[in-house]
Amino acid sequence: MYRCEATSVQGFIQQLAVSYVGRGYWFYVAGAVPEGKDPSVVDEKLIKKYEIGISKWSRARRRRAGLASIQYIRFGRFFVLLATLGEHRFFAEEGEIRDIRRFPIRCYGYSISYRQGRDGKWHPSVRIDAAEFAVLKARLLRVALTGSVDFLASRVRALRFAAYAPVRNQYRQLLRELNRKRRLASLEALPGGILPTRRRVVGPFERMGTRDH
Repeated sequence: MYRCEATSVQGFIQQLAVSYVGRGYWFYVAGAVPEGKDPSVVDEKLIKKYEIGISKWSRARRRRAGLASIQYIRFGRFFVLLATLGEHRFFAEEGEIRDIRRFPIRCYGYSISYRQGRDGKWHPSVRIDAAEFAVLKARLLRVALTGSVDFLASRVRALRFAAYAPVRNQYRQLLRELNRKRRLASLEALPGGILPTRRRVVGPFERMGTRDH
C-alpha cells in the first residue's frame, strides 16, 4: 500500500524535502483537491494513473533505464506530484511543471527548494517563506520594548516552524533584531538558549512516535 497522506504539516514538509527532493525528485506540480471532492479518491486516481505505488527496486530499474519515477504526497487538501529526471507520461500530461531548483514549493508558511551549499554540493533547503517571516518578525518587534523577557521568550519558543538549518538561521536573525532593539532602549536582552538547536524527526504517515535529530 502506497502511503501518501501525511498526518501533520511537519511530516509533510519532512517527507517532501528530505525523502523526495533530497533524492532527486526535482520536477513537480502542486495543487489542491477541490472542496466537495474526496481527497482519497484523488489519491487513488493519481497513484493508479502514474503507477506510483511500485517497489523501490522497480524505481531503481526505471532510473537505470533512463525513465523517471513519480512520488505523490498530500496533507489536508494540498498535494504535490514529483518526478525525477527521465521519460514519463507525467511530463506530457501535466501542465505547469516546475523545477524546484528554480521555483520553490511554498506551502504552510515554508519555502522548500534545492540549493547549492557552501560545500559546493546540492541540498534540500527548508526555510520560513520570506513573506511569512516578515509578518512574524514585525509582530514580535512590535512588542520588543513592551514585553518582558519571559513573555518574549515564550513567544519565540512557541514559533511553530521545524528547526531546519535555514530556519535556525532565520530564528537567530530574529533574535538579533529583537535584542538590538531592546539594547537601544537599555532593556535586558533575550538569551540565545530560547532558540531550538535540533529538529524533531517525525513519522510523516504516523500519528505517534518522534525522535530528535
